[in-house]
Amino acid sequence: MTDKTTHTAALIDEYRQHLPQLEQLIEQASDLLFNALGEQHIQINAFERRIKDEESLRGKLEKKGYKYKTIYDVTDLVGIRVVTYYTDDVDKVAAIAKRTFDVDWRNSVDKRKHQLDSFGYLSLHYICFMKEGPLRKIPFEIQMRTALQHVWSAIEHDIGYKGAVKLPPEFIRQFGRLAGMLEMADNEFSRLRTTMSEYRRQVQTFVRSGQFCEVSLSAESFQQYLELRPFDRLNQRIAAVNQAEIFPAPMDVFLPVLENFRFNNLGDVQQFIDENSDDAYQLALSQLAVTDLDILSESIGLQNLCLVHVLKQGGGLFGIKAIFDIVNGEQPSNTFLAEAVLQQAQQLPFMHRM
Repeated sequence: MTDKTTHTAALIDEYRQHLPQLEQLIEQASDLLFNALGEQHIQINAFERRIKDEESLRGKLEKKGYKYKTIYDVTDLVGIRVVTYYTDDVDKVAAIAKRTFDVDWRNSVDKRKHQLDSFGYLSLHYICFMKEGPLRKIPFEIQMRTALQHVWSAIEHDIGYKGAVKLPPEFIRQFGRLAGMLEMADNEFSRLRTTMSEYRRQVQTFVRSGQFCEVSLSAESFQQYLELRPFDRLNQRIAAVNQAEIFPAPMDVFLPVLENFRFNNLGDVQQFIDENSDDAYQLALSQLAVTDLDILSESIGLQNLCLVHVLKQGGGLFGIKAIFDIVNGEQPSNTFLAEAVLQQAQQLPFMHRM
């Protein structure tokens, strides 16, 4: 038996003896990191952990066993991989890892800083130690990469780019082009997220300051607008008819209705409220005056605004039914509802001003 074989066998035996400690370490380290990521609200695509199995370890030792005096000189026996959606989140994960563990900077490597003439999606690798406790002298590796980097790595491995067979230059060029495209996509996704975050902040500022004409109508801007409670005044007027209580109801179901009205921005919505509130109240009054309803949906004001708008535009029975079809889903009862609304509206002043 050669000295190399004897050394490998000794390290494998040491690995077997220390396996219980490695299992404790992976539980504690992964829990600490996962919880820390959650506390900082870092969105991750995948969180993986593993202990290097004996077969894989043996292969590594047979190639590089001379480098290791003890089993804990193998720094990746315990491995954690964090896969993020965006490139800038890799750095956030790294900052959390630095705060949570002690990092061995000498053995850590940022493989993202590859040479200009190389390619392939690489990750940030930290060799870490627990800050305290009986396991603090056992190293473990944390790999941090984006989802696209992770996919590239898997494809690269599957295709066998780094295999023993030397690839022709045209294949290498193809790999380079694809890697460049993925790198550009990765960076563009991060840039787009930053741009969209800035847009959301702008929307919030415009909405809060009442600059509604500056804000395009969208699901997000409409939700911001609803936080201002723009329909409360009308709802309270309507509820006062029967001294009714108002219970919460989803309002976003009316967004497609407003879009069908071809409203382009929140200014159009505000104008729609200002111009139709009195008539919407009169329509609600005609509906409630002959009832004793004392519980009303929060959407009653917006619904009546939409009905009045359609009637003023000459939409008639078809237009009213279209609103109910969008809000309630298509069903036979929508026709009866539309007919009732049209009948209730016939004697109202706004119908005779058209």
